[in-house]
Amino acid sequence: MPHTTPSGMPGLSPENQARVVTACVRQRTEDRWPTGPEGEQFARRFEEHFPALTLLFAEVYGTREDFLDQLGELVLLMARSWARRPADLKALDARREEDPAWFTSRQMLGGVCYADRYAGGLQGIREQIPYFRELGLTYLHLMPLFEAPEGNSDGGYAVSSYRRVDPRIGTMEELAELGRELREHGISLVLDFVFNHTSNEHEWARRAAAGEPAYEDYYWIFPDRTVPEQFERTTREIFPDDHPGSFTRVAATEDDPRWVWSTFYSFQWDLNYTNPAVFRAMAEEMLFLAAQGVEVLRMDAVAFIWKQLGTACESLPQAHVLLRAFNAVCRIAAPSVLFKSEAIVHPDEVARYIEPGQCQLSYNPLQMALTWEAMATREPTLLAQALAERHALPPGTAWVDYVRGHDDIGWTFSDEDAARLGIDGHDHRRFLNAFYTGRFPGSFADGVAFQENPRTGDCRVCGTTASLLGLAAEPGPAVDRILLAHSVAMSTGGVPLLYLGDEVGQLNDPDWDRDPAHGGDARWVHRPLRPAEGYARRHDLFSVEGRIFGGITRMVEVRRQCPEFDGNALEPFDARNPHVLGYQRPGTNTVVLCLANFSDWSQFVTGETLSGFLPEALDLHGGTELDLRHGILLESHGFRWVRAVPRR
Repeated sequence: MPHTTPSGMPGLSPENQARVVTACVRQRTEDRWPTGPEGEQFARRFEEHFPALTLLFAEVYGTREDFLDQLGELVLLMARSWARRPADLKALDARREEDPAWFTSRQMLGGVCYADRYAGGLQGIREQIPYFRELGLTYLHLMPLFEAPEGNSDGGYAVSSYRRVDPRIGTMEELAELGRELREHGISLVLDFVFNHTSNEHEWARRAAAGEPAYEDYYWIFPDRTVPEQFERTTREIFPDDHPGSFTRVAATEDDPRWVWSTFYSFQWDLNYTNPAVFRAMAEEMLFLAAQGVEVLRMDAVAFIWKQLGTACESLPQAHVLLRAFNAVCRIAAPSVLFKSEAIVHPDEVARYIEPGQCQLSYNPLQMALTWEAMATREPTLLAQALAERHALPPGTAWVDYVRGHDDIGWTFSDEDAARLGIDGHDHRRFLNAFYTGRFPGSFADGVAFQENPRTGDCRVCGTTASLLGLAAEPGPAVDRILLAHSVAMSTGGVPLLYLGDEVGQLNDPDWDRDPAHGGDARWVHRPLRPAEGYARRHDLFSVEGRIFGGITRMVEVRRQCPEFDGNALEPFDARNPHVLGYQRPGTNTVVLCLANFSDWSQFVTGETLSGFLPEALDLHGGTELDLRHGILLESHGFRWVRAVPRR
């Protein structure tokens, strides 16, 4: 059946077409598969997952005459990768297949850091493993650590090689050894997979710039501005401070008339996924990282990976198809690997990336942004609405809930959602930007604007959790705010994620803009070096650091003891107080009622409001019994997790 595609099989259903293609590709490639017991495992997974991969591949590449050849090359790539996969990772694959929802457990706790900023490099990260165990981490996300251009590299997201670690951080051998050691201590290694673009110094980009046709087709390169101008009629500028539009020149000189797609920075060239060779090449890089012991891949900039003239080139249907296809590749050749979606887009679009066959994990940017919104307004109305309407996920998936990450804070709530509550989205975003950059009267925040547009007032906000919540100016109230914010991330369901250093109240880096390599990128203000003195005081309960560390670790402990905190299930609860957020985590016969007071003053939830529960309840943090008929008093910026029995 040379050069047969599914579109060339009239009369057959897609499923039967997939079966025919699967049999054909197996016949073509089976003599080069692994043999013995490992070969049997590969064959089993091939038969289980390859028909779906065939259909996905056909959606994007099915009209090509060389469709079968392309699929055959992909299968041989997966077979080679499986044959080389270390034995301990194959054993992990088997365990994960037995327990596919392992990451939804209440035992999960994530941490994220830059290896060099936090510990000087990979060796320093290894030395921190005892601390990670003390904190209770089960998931460690190391921010981009691969070879990247000197100077500004978008925080490492301009990858020059997926197979070489930045030598200032370590080596690939050290990374693989770190992955093994973390696994021995029950900690999953998480890395970024920057698959929308490479740096302009990547070998593929260098060869494209040199005019090699095969590599020019790895990117969106055009001979002049004609087609780029057509695309730019409907695309948006992401970082206008770096370059207008979506394209930059291939070379800095006027002698080269070519233009290349660069969504983010001029040194980041977008990959051309209309070329199946690009899909195969990136699948190979993905499986290489999986062989180093990476258990979760953060799929960077997922919304941008497919381009189509006349559209915004964001969140197009083919982006989801490609993610599912990459996922199917992992199910065959590295089945323990999970995907985490990074899609900072409209909440409706965020949800479309979350499913077991696409991204099993996803950042929860809406909850993050609205936690900050509630802190500023002292009223969690928008947050309560989001938890009621936008929190539910398909089985086999989970949110990654965080107070703040490595990136800026953007106000990603839906204008339509806000309008239903009488809030003008545009004006509210301007207020929040002013509040968190300290420009609003009475603000407690010490933040920095990022990518500010003076004409429109638009910007994003940067700052550590402690600085944005006013720790330097008013430590007492700020500690309570910090713990309140983390209580929401810890209790709403999914994987809570700490930006390491926040658990001891690290402040903004006052010298962030003195390093020319940061190129005026204000996000470095909240990427300070590890606060060693703060960590040294973490057990001193009379210190600010000790109060924050003790409060967060107590949350972790309580969460792990409560089966109600497994999974994502959440039910709204109306506290009948505009300053108090309420929600329930349901168990078998009990619920954990979570209450969070965003006000600067004490607030009361009445016994009548709590009358849907039996009177006898338990405060999980204090271990004290409560009589709900008397109501619950919440101190300023206080929270309660209460185990109660609903009336039937």
